Amino acid sequence: MNFRDIMKNAFSENRSALLYFGGGVLTALGLVVGYKYLQKPKKVTRVGVVSQLLIHPIKSGKAVSVTSAECLEMGLKFGELKDRHWLVITENGNQVTGRQEPRLVLVSMTSEGEHLCLNAPSMEELRIPISQPRNPVVNCRVFSADIQGRDCGNEASDWLSRFLDSGKVFRLVQFEPQMRPRKAKEIESLFPPSEKVAYPDVGAIMLLSEASVTDLNTRLEKDATVTRFRPNIVVSGCDAYAEDSWDQIEIGDVRLHRVMSCGRCVFTTVDPETGVMDRKQPLETLKSYRLCDPSEKHVYKAAPLFGQYYSVKRNGIIQVGDPVNKIC
Repeated sequence: MNFRDIMKNAFSENRSALLYFGGGVLTALGLVVGYKYLQKPKKVTRVGVVSQLLIHPIKSGKAVSVTSAECLEMGLKFGELKDRHWLVITENGNQVTGRQEPRLVLVSMTSEGEHLCLNAPSMEELRIPISQPRNPVVNCRVFSADIQGRDCGNEASDWLSRFLDSGKVFRLVQFEPQMRPRKAKEIESLFPPSEKVAYPDVGAIMLLSEASVTDLNTRLEKDATVTRFRPNIVVSGCDAYAEDSWDQIEIGDVRLHRVMSCGRCVFTTVDPETGVMDRKQPLETLKSYRLCDPSEKHVYKAAPLFGQYYSVKRNGIIQVGDPVNKIC
């Protein structure tokens, strides 16, 4: 039997298999082409520009303004500083925020080399090591959730206790990567199960537009600053409350998904420049026009809404001046 006869017989014996294989390939190609043809391309619309990036290393502490930051699942990071990864606690481990100690908003934390630098009005700067592995890990309570923190030492405790000057002993703790984070979904059910946070109230990223603050100020006797509302990402070049409708946005390589509005509390009545709480404004004004839809009262209750919480879907670097693009 010559080569031609061998190939003829082989084709005859395997014709069905070849036909099935060829049909499968054509079907797959057709599906791919059809999917690409039918799939609508994502519409990307520029809706604003990043005007400020704010990191709050200490929960309720003073914001650190940076020109660029890493945007990670658990919040913004700049050098050694991570958003809300340090916490002031009482001796029995309960959180201390600006709600209980308004002057805490005047305490700033920066980093220099391998040290953290604490500053506050009329206080000498305190430098403590960033890493203190021999210090004890203590159990803390943030609202109703248990979490750990590495004690930052007696010097930090004495410094904070003297500044806050309320007759109590306070300690500073740091959240470390090996520690178990809190689950945002256990705080607010709208968050995805994968969302993790250290010491923030709810979510890791909060975004607010300058225009929303400007609109609020038209209703106030005394202007409020953006820093009073403690956002991480501040956006300019958009209409007031436009951020309420930005379900999916991209900033540089970062992809963010809107989860829920930020319900505001009495902490907004603390002046970030003086550390004085008046318990009225701007909270009362926000309640006059920014309450939720009745269908969402089970989520927000009586809290007015101002700013938006986002989940980080893709990590990356964000810089001041970056366009904010809405994805539809």
